[in-house]
Amino acid sequence: MTPEELVRDHTIYSCVMGSRAFGLATEDSDTDRRGVYLAPTPLFWRFDKPPAHVEGPAAEQFSWELERFCELALRNNPNVLECLHSPLVEHADATGRELLSLRGAFLSRRAHETFVRYAAGQRRKLEADVRQHGAPRWKHAMHLVRLLISCRDLLRSGELRIEVGEERDRLLAVKRGEVSWPEVESWMNRLQDESDAARTTTPLPDAPDHARVEDFLTRARRASALRELPPHAYDEVVQGREPGGLTGQR
Repeated sequence: MTPEELVRDHTIYSCVMGSRAFGLATEDSDTDRRGVYLAPTPLFWRFDKPPAHVEGPAAEQFSWELERFCELALRNNPNVLECLHSPLVEHADATGRELLSLRGAFLSRRAHETFVRYAAGQRRKLEADVRQHGAPRWKHAMHLVRLLISCRDLLRSGELRIEVGEERDRLLAVKRGEVSWPEVESWMNRLQDESDAARTTTPLPDAPDHARVEDFLTRARRASALRELPPHAYDEVVQGREPGGLTGQR
């Protein structure tokens, strides 16, 4: 089974991300798609495991295998959490809908560390551009401010909302280079301070609900195995034995 076939035939959830999901799209904006696929369980019984992620097959498309996606979401990876909270869902089967129902199980106070750490790395790149070229890449600056707004509001409310709402016009002004770099820096600094303050009072739990997510993943893997196995192996799995009578053999 090729990576393209995994995405084509086994995607459980897909959405639009980027500027269109953030409410920042303009006429020249691309359509970025992200997805999650559930690789058939029997593929993991081989030495050659299925890929943890796949780029493509279409342009501006990226997908994660479900287990990898859950691992990153439990770490509060910003890109993965935002994918899970996109308002532009294009596809969700029964497993995908259950994944969406677990949005809150992934969120925790770890978001402060992961969002802020990611933002710091992006800011260093912008500062390097300013030193070298006299100005940052304004589109990247806009998205960094947007990320910091999202982080602050997540910590304050306990909910991740990625649409920028009333901040749209000001953020697009940053993208067009109509806001000076010192003003953008001041905005970033204020958002950072507000995120730090919100960390101490956030309603988010200290850690994500790892057990709940693991239960979901285990059930998804088991259901996949039962769908993919031939009848005789299906009976063995139901009875708690490994397919082919391999239980206990190493």
